[in-house]
Amino acid sequence: MASRIVRCAWSSKPASVCLALWFAVGVTTQRAAAASDPQQVAQDFYAVLLSTMRDGRSLGQNGRYARLAPVVNRTFDLAFMARLAVGPSWATLAPSEQQRLTDAFGNYISATYADRFNTYSGEQLKVTDERPYGSAVMVETKIVKSNGEATTLTYLMRHNLGAWQISDVYLDGTISQLAVQRSEFNAILRREGVDGLVMALNRKVDLLRSIARSS
Repeated sequence: MASRIVRCAWSSKPASVCLALWFAVGVTTQRAAAASDPQQVAQDFYAVLLSTMRDGRSLGQNGRYARLAPVVNRTFDLAFMARLAVGPSWATLAPSEQQRLTDAFGNYISATYADRFNTYSGEQLKVTDERPYGSAVMVETKIVKSNGEATTLTYLMRHNLGAWQISDVYLDGTISQLAVQRSEFNAILRREGVDGLVMALNRKVDLLRSIARSS
């Protein structure tokens, strides 16, 4: 981490002011460094996910969704993910259609996390390693249940608009979320167009919420 030096004219400013300036610069530098660290992005996401799990029962599905949605929107490169999930047809869509699909895709991801991480039973969410992947980075994590059973999730991260963002998720390091979704999305888009795909994603969100209410 690059160090920053703040020089004060001690004769004209109290020492407390200089210390406050030094602390403020230090905190800003640390936050900037954290924002540029792919592992820190995953850790920050997991911290919110864990707090949501702990409060899961009292929040309910809608409360968990409301807490996670803003974090998903800034942590995931939703436009890139939606483009890859839709495939070559993306280039034929109008910008307004692309935005509608991006928004619906983001809602679906948020609802999925709100549904799957609904309660806390002693789980540990660990960021374990990272490795380069071309210009991107693969961040490896583990979700460990209280009985020791572990699931590996690997996040592919790209640098986008000055920050690292998640652009795909791999289950057990091999199964791409976007690859699984691409064939389904393409089939709906061919049959029903953009409106049909947006409606299908919205139905998935509604289904996740109804399952959560009935459980």
